[in-house]
Amino acid sequence: MKPPAGAIEALLRGRHDDPFALLGTHAGPAGTFARALVPGAETLEAFSLSGERLGTLEQVDPRGLFEGNVSGEPQPLRYRATASGSDWFVTDPYTFGPVLGPVDDLLMAEGTHFRLHDKLGAHLIEHEGASGVHFAVWTPNAQRVSVVGDFNDWDGRRHPMRRRTDVGVWEIFIPDLGDGRHYKYEIVGPDGQLQPLKADPYAFASELRPATASITATPLAHEWGDDDHRAHWASVDPRRVPISIYEVHAGSWDRDETGWFLSWDDLADRLIPYVVDMGFTHIEFLPISEHPYDPSWGYQTTGLYAPSARFGDIEGFARFVDGAHRAGVGVLLDWVPAHFPTDAHGLARFDGTALYEHEDPRLGYHPDWNTAIYNFGRREVSAFLVNNALFWAERYHVDGLRVDAVASMLYRDYSRKAGEWVPNTEGGRENWEAASFLQSMNRAVYGAHPGFFTVAEESTAWPGVTHPAHSGGLGFGFKWNMGFMHDTLKYMAREPVHRRHHHHDITFGLVYAFSENYVLPLSHDEVVHGKGSLLTKMSGDDWQQFANLRAFYAMMWGYPGKKLLFMGQEFAQRREWSEDRALDWDLCQSTAHEGVRKLVRDLNLLYRQKPALHALDCEPDGFEWLVADDAQNSVFVWLRKAPGAPPIAVVCNMTPVARAPYRLPLPKAGKWREILNSDAHDYWGSGLGNLGGVEAKDGFAMVTLPPLATIMFEFAE
Repeated sequence: MKPPAGAIEALLRGRHDDPFALLGTHAGPAGTFARALVPGAETLEAFSLSGERLGTLEQVDPRGLFEGNVSGEPQPLRYRATASGSDWFVTDPYTFGPVLGPVDDLLMAEGTHFRLHDKLGAHLIEHEGASGVHFAVWTPNAQRVSVVGDFNDWDGRRHPMRRRTDVGVWEIFIPDLGDGRHYKYEIVGPDGQLQPLKADPYAFASELRPATASITATPLAHEWGDDDHRAHWASVDPRRVPISIYEVHAGSWDRDETGWFLSWDDLADRLIPYVVDMGFTHIEFLPISEHPYDPSWGYQTTGLYAPSARFGDIEGFARFVDGAHRAGVGVLLDWVPAHFPTDAHGLARFDGTALYEHEDPRLGYHPDWNTAIYNFGRREVSAFLVNNALFWAERYHVDGLRVDAVASMLYRDYSRKAGEWVPNTEGGRENWEAASFLQSMNRAVYGAHPGFFTVAEESTAWPGVTHPAHSGGLGFGFKWNMGFMHDTLKYMAREPVHRRHHHHDITFGLVYAFSENYVLPLSHDEVVHGKGSLLTKMSGDDWQQFANLRAFYAMMWGYPGKKLLFMGQEFAQRREWSEDRALDWDLCQSTAHEGVRKLVRDLNLLYRQKPALHALDCEPDGFEWLVADDAQNSVFVWLRKAPGAPPIAVVCNMTPVARAPYRLPLPKAGKWREILNSDAHDYWGSGLGNLGGVEAKDGFAMVTLPPLATIMFEFAE
């Protein structure tokens, strides 16, 4: 078989774009012809995979090129190579056929392949009688793509890949490889220039930073025991059940005795029991997918499919999720499809072109974060991200995704001045491609995984964020209520004497509280970058700050919407959060700080036990104002209710003045039990209260309002 002139030289120099046309076995007039490239070998003897000797190949180039006829039909071959009196065996990857098929090509071309994580990346498989690793990567504009790694001296001439012309995917099956092998892709761009070595976009495991190679990984061997947990969430409407989320940065919730990150197993031993004791229903992790830069907190990820190596192996993360589920705790992940970093080993200009991003920086660059923006209108990019959402739900059984920076995705002019952005085809600022992607993602995960839900961090008035995608909404299950967070924190920072003039900071939120399905977030964003902790945001002296914080938490837990609290704030962390140290757990030895922690635990317990506080979180029928206009006294009173459950009155006194008696309107005559008082002695309060309850007559009860406190009354009889 005579190749075209110059083809062999191009192959030996690592420049040929179709090595499978030259190497491997081929049927010819004289039988089966074989050509192999085995650098360092002096002789080469061919065998079948079953061990049958098939012939000897002659060396035709001292750089390791051998060729000759072998007996039998074209088939996978194993060679015995010799040099300087030593011998070794090598199985020839170029004698194996492709792994991907025409159905894969069709679905990839359509952008409707929802099993891409089973096809692209590195997979340990059995193929044509041999075990090894199948590598596949999408690089449509490349002239050549090679797998390089610790198994071939990182030499791109050793394992150039086969191109699937129709879809721009390159693949190769390398026999005799197992798990734990480090690899990247060497890519020659369309201009013939060698690109920086690229990590695998679909890698399931990665090296610990600052190293950046991808790692081959066996499929998860974990045996799941969370059927009851998953069946429960598949059977309920999450809008009508208690959801109280503990937001966690896995790298700084706690550290080991050396100051290093806790492993997933250590986190399971410490974090899960703590969350159970505190009464939270879910843990939400800041992004745990692989990222090179610790201070990005995971929001600049280079490995969307790989749990970070900071916390151990991928099996450890599976064990953590399963352990949480067995304890009755859900696991949510922060997910970042809004942007990606421009690190040389990542997705930026992956094949020498703007492949995942836009070429035009007005469309493809985020000025706020110095990151690239995904090209959501490109079906392969959209499929990459949709598959990633499906991957976390399927592979690791996570219960949901909180999608970061949705507002930046929806608007082309986000954080840009005039002339720095490109209008859509209608001349508007909306990014319809991003909206379509979000709808596709939500349709996919809700359709495939009952019980799974998504949450949007979206701070604008974009309509229908939590409305179904089939009716024109974006299809999210919930949306962060950023207005609640900003307005209430602004109110609580004011000195009580001025609060009467800003009564609307609390009341205004109820105007739109049921326009979407809301989560009330007190998140990490509020305790970084010089903002201080939630405790230090409160006005007044030390006692007043603690009282304000307790009153604020109790008000929030009585307010309609699901709850989210960032770690450390449950015990009133004093210092601003930093990703490079553990929380200040020693504060819990203080009565004041432990009092706040006890209050949060009791609030979670009450919220979960009382349908009036959670069953209609997202519906106006579950809320009724009782006192909305007492700005003079900075008092707010509302009723929470649910069908078949006793109503609960939430009463907030946001001044340090105790008010007794206060004429409190109540809709039912009879006994109303005081079921919570944020000023209780047990929480380090003054202990002022109503001796267990009050009696309502003629539509009113005379009550005592403790200073800077929220109390709750439940109708008893």
